[in-house]
Amino acid sequence: MNKAYLALGTNIEPRIQYLESCLYELSKHPDISIINQSSIYQTVPVGYTDQADFLNMVIEIKTTLASLELLDYCQQLERELGRERKIRFGPRTIDLDILLYNQENNKTERLIIPHPRMHERAFVLIPLNEIAPDIVIPVKEKRVADLIEELPGNDIKGVAIWTKNESADE
Repeated sequence: MNKAYLALGTNIEPRIQYLESCLYELSKHPDISIINQSSIYQTVPVGYTDQADFLNMVIEIKTTLASLELLDYCQQLERELGRERKIRFGPRTIDLDILLYNQENNKTERLIIPHPRMHERAFVLIPLNEIAPDIVIPVKEKRVADLIEELPGNDIKGVAIWTKNESADE
């Protein structure tokens, strides 16, 4: 069984419906189990800023899929939910990124694990910190909580809780 962390993001309405549909489809897959999920955060866009705010979250899954099989399924799910890749960092119905997969450090033409920019992104690190603050990010050899402390203050201010995951408190 493999453990992975996935980042989910959307900024095209109905944003919450896209997140819920994505979670539902992931949970329906016979080789994927959602183990934990963060709260949903509203975040300002990064890169291409002339667009609506995002809703972002991170989930922990267990899967029997290999990392490239998981990538294929995530990309298939993005297409099924209407994702169009027109503008780099542009608006999207859903974005699914594999952040971590079994603490592996792996680079192929199609997939880099850990995600190559996750350590720079408050909209990824803050939800990940909620469910796995002590996980060490390969390559950086630092805990998620420590990486957040290295982010510029303005990046952190652009991430606000939108819907709290009540089960995270249990």
